[in-house]
Amino acid sequence: MAQYLAWLAPICSIVGIAVAAYLAYWVLKQDSGNERMQKLSGLIQKGAQAFLFAEYRALIIFALVVTVVLGLAIGWLTAAAFLTGGILSVIAGYFGMYVATRANARTTQAATTGIAGALKVAYRSGLTMGLIVASLGLLGLSLWAIGFLVFNENFLHNVEIVDGFVMGASSIALFARVGGGIYTKAADVGADLVGKVEAGIPEDDPRNPGVIADNVGDNVGDVAGMGADLYESYAGAILAPIVLAVAMNAAGILEGSNFYIALVLPLVLAAGGILASIIGLFAVNTNDSSKIHKALNRGTNLTSALVFLMIFVCVLVWQLSTGINALWLFLSAAAGLAAGLAIGKITEYYTSYQKSPTKKIALASESGTATNIIEGLGTGMLSTVLPTLVLVAAVAIAYLAGTALGDPMFGVYGIGLAALGMLSTTATTVGVDSYGPVADNAGGIAEMAGLPPEVRERTDQLDTVGNTTAAVAKGFAVSSAALTALALFVAFKTNLDHKLGALADKGESILGTPVTMLNISLDNPFVIVGVIIGAMMPFFFGAMTMGAVSRAANAMIIEIRRQFKEITGLMEGKAEPDTEACVSISTKAALKEMMLPGILAVVIPVLLGVLDVNILAGFLVGVLGTGFLMSVYMANAGGAWDNAKKYIETGAHGGKGSEAHKAAVVGDTVGDPFKDTSGPSINILIKVVTVVSLVFVPLFITLGGGLLHGIL
Repeated sequence: MAQYLAWLAPICSIVGIAVAAYLAYWVLKQDSGNERMQKLSGLIQKGAQAFLFAEYRALIIFALVVTVVLGLAIGWLTAAAFLTGGILSVIAGYFGMYVATRANARTTQAATTGIAGALKVAYRSGLTMGLIVASLGLLGLSLWAIGFLVFNENFLHNVEIVDGFVMGASSIALFARVGGGIYTKAADVGADLVGKVEAGIPEDDPRNPGVIADNVGDNVGDVAGMGADLYESYAGAILAPIVLAVAMNAAGILEGSNFYIALVLPLVLAAGGILASIIGLFAVNTNDSSKIHKALNRGTNLTSALVFLMIFVCVLVWQLSTGINALWLFLSAAAGLAAGLAIGKITEYYTSYQKSPTKKIALASESGTATNIIEGLGTGMLSTVLPTLVLVAAVAIAYLAGTALGDPMFGVYGIGLAALGMLSTTATTVGVDSYGPVADNAGGIAEMAGLPPEVRERTDQLDTVGNTTAAVAKGFAVSSAALTALALFVAFKTNLDHKLGALADKGESILGTPVTMLNISLDNPFVIVGVIIGAMMPFFFGAMTMGAVSRAANAMIIEIRRQFKEITGLMEGKAEPDTEACVSISTKAALKEMMLPGILAVVIPVLLGVLDVNILAGFLVGVLGTGFLMSVYMANAGGAWDNAKKYIETGAHGGKGSEAHKAAVVGDTVGDPFKDTSGPSINILIKVVTVVSLVFVPLFITLGGGLLHGIL
């Protein structure tokens, strides 16, 4: 009977897709404003679509190569699952951005009559993306799991088939985040430095050639990019406890009804999360501009409360039906969900301009750019402490609660449920985050279309809240990435332990070398070698992405300066800028620069595993440790710099045009690639290397644990 509950996942996914389609239909029915607004929105749509199509063309080659490698090295079903995960990620990203780039002008037009309508359009657009991301992720993964695990015992030892789906999602997410991040920050940095700092014109001024590219970047980076990020985190969080349940079954710890309930539970919880997010939609409304943030929080809190209740009911039913003490697992899953909410609040504290850390950065700006940068760096570093402690507490609670069922493996399963608990509200989280770029674009359109000042004031109120919600979403994405990667790492180790142990017990030899067990204790020097290489990877990855933004932004700055100098009448507002040239520069730079980081993230763990799985295990630990801290540090420092600038723009410390404001603009410019390119890319790196390692376990087993395993 428990097996049939798995069908709730695809059913609820279809409901989520239907609601997303309705929300998209509702948004597109709204008034898109006057001819000038429609033209500006059209330019943003055109630029975003051109970038996505160019990015997808580049990814087709990568996907086909990986598919062939997977087919030959692992199996063609795994290769098919990989393609499915990637294709659904692409569909989710394109659909969400299609709606977002059309919601911008509609949000602006709604803001001409009040804040309530504008919030409704922007949030419904964002939730369209959120629901499509969660629903397609769950639909694809659940169908593979149902077909090859839940109703097909013959494939239980080939769980890498389902792993392939998450690898496809992860690979696309990495390229989407890196490419979108480079695009958006090249445009943003160029437009800000030449427009606001050098030319002294306002943000989103229609005379600035980089403004349209900047608005396009908001969508490809923070809508399509963030959507792909949480799509793969969500899929990974569902996968981890499924893989662990299979491993527990192989070890004889879970059998019969208990096994199938443990196998199906992650799918049921994810399905309930989609329904809870749909209900949470109705809590987001207000007519008071000072209560926008509270309205968004109401939706998140209602969704979370419903998920808490759903988790409790599910594990209670498990306990009543089999007699196992499953209620302990409620504590495991709840610990993850509570940790996600807590880390969101911590991120808000460090990045909101209503709180002291960001106000200190604004105050430091009075002394110049150097002190602004120093204070921002310090704030980012300090902001890693509390999220780390919360995450550690969640892991400890999840593990200890699980072990109360009688076996340490239940503790490991509890960690997997904690990751899923944190990500069960993915649809709402993506919705709140994607609302931000729509509001930002709406403000840009209001400025460029020359609408009355009160319209820009309303869109700015939406955008200010959007900056904070975006920072919170990034904190959530980072913490969920760490917890998901930890759960996947444990699944990797468990799977490898079981299969290598079986070969070692039989006395098997491969390539003339006896197979030995996995040994990742600290007295193995090659594990330490792996840890050091892994700890270096986030720094290397961050350097590549920061350098990419710098090179692309330099090309953008040269082009914007050229246009200001050579286009007669541009500064006087009598001529139109060549916005397509700037869009083209960002697109070409992003496509060129995204390939190497993405390829290395996939290739390096495979190469290390081919050498020795002990080195690979140490590598995964190193990447997780420094990657989590680097990502939190960069995301929070960037968010704090951004909001320090916005705080000064409200009139504090001299307001716009003051020396403090000029220093804050530079700080924000440094923080932009921190929070929107390198930081988010590193948190995907953590998951990509782990899930790639999990998928390639059969290859490593074929090599007896690696070419050097047992020799080193």
